[in-house]
Amino acid sequence: MRPVPARPLARLATSAAVVTGALLTGLSVPAAADEPQSDQLWISAPYEQNLQAGSESETDFEVGLYHDNDTFSVIDGQVTVDVSGLAGVAEVSWPTTCAPAGTTAVCDIPVVPVIGEDYDPQITLGLRPAADAELGAQGKVTYEATALGGPDGTLEAPKDSFDSTVTVTSGPDLALNELDPVTGAQPGSVHTLPLTVTNRGAVPAQGFTLAMTASYGLGFDSRYDACTYTDLGDDDYAPMYQADCAFDQVLEPGETFTLPEPLRMSLAPHALTERLDISLRPGGGADDIAEENNYVSVALKAVSTADFSVRDVKVSGAAGDTVRADVTFRNNGPGWFGNLGSGDSVALVAFTVPAGTTATSVPEACEPRTLSGGYRAGRLGAPSYVCEMPYWVREDTTRVFPFDLRVDTVVPDARGAVTLRPASFGTDFPFDPEPGNNTAAVTVNPTA
Repeated sequence: MRPVPARPLARLATSAAVVTGALLTGLSVPAAADEPQSDQLWISAPYEQNLQAGSESETDFEVGLYHDNDTFSVIDGQVTVDVSGLAGVAEVSWPTTCAPAGTTAVCDIPVVPVIGEDYDPQITLGLRPAADAELGAQGKVTYEATALGGPDGTLEAPKDSFDSTVTVTSGPDLALNELDPVTGAQPGSVHTLPLTVTNRGAVPAQGFTLAMTASYGLGFDSRYDACTYTDLGDDDYAPMYQADCAFDQVLEPGETFTLPEPLRMSLAPHALTERLDISLRPGGGADDIAEENNYVSVALKAVSTADFSVRDVKVSGAAGDTVRADVTFRNNGPGWFGNLGSGDSVALVAFTVPAGTTATSVPEACEPRTLSGGYRAGRLGAPSYVCEMPYWVREDTTRVFPFDLRVDTVVPDARGAVTLRPASFGTDFPFDPEPGNNTAAVTVNPTA
């Protein structure tokens, strides 16, 4: 799967579990001070959960709350979990943070976090098949939630938008081990990742497949006969490398498989913030009864930088003339950069139009703004613009945003500004060694 702006995490490889949440769409531009603020409460819960038929062991079932806007503090979250739909399907055990009454329980979450890549659901229920549950038995868990906070003082999750399907089934439960992140690595170095596959289920796995997707700054240093290797990416999607592997090893319950030789990943000279995504599926068309452990992502961070910059522009014209001002972004490297988790633009290019001129042609990726950065209707003639970069840039990317400016009045040294800023939060880029070149001037009719 190619990266998309999805919460809580956008995966490079095939997703093995679906978490209920909201997809982000549109231009990722922070709200200006004069725009109304909003916030939304969301429930995090499994879309589906399989239980091993005949098992007496409990399966963890994780539920939680999060919200959108870190401008607000959100507290006193309460999730109402209704398991009446599991009658004859599964038995439930509740944690101490939940107060059960019949087939529902109200679970307390004192502090509700803003969503992030390190988000963990706060409530863990235990599920096991009902004693008389038949193979294929299925039921639903439903939810409601409220909390205190947000712009209006209270937040409520959208009603009837969240449920989980629980199914009693039979099959292998293949699991990947967690991999520790690699930090402080040098570009050009090679790192070994101790990847294993274990069958935690009660049924043998008749082989399995692995899909491994490496970001642009990584390479597969070790190669396996069971794998095919493909280069991915195009003008719209970041370059990456895919390994699709099929192993015919039968894994009995409790058995662990290790790759024929250790998995080694190399960091390219342009490596910076890299990731490897690995997903797993049983062979022979079998279903895995617990897909949440069929996926792992590991970060590999290189000691490097990416120098983002914009450059000065000088143009001249008489009153009534139209001049072209090329607002230009460049990554001077040595590293590439991609927001592979969030899908956010790597940078926003803010352009203030010089006095005495009017923008008569505007690039498609640029949105009109007021001088304070607020919303403005009408694409042409705005006093400022915010241009969105893609979610990734190579180590030598140059992106030009051409603006046509009509000279209404000749103002000597009429100066507009160009500024780079992150799409989400803050004003600088932690990987950029030269923040001084993140601003530039566009001068119309310079006198020198």
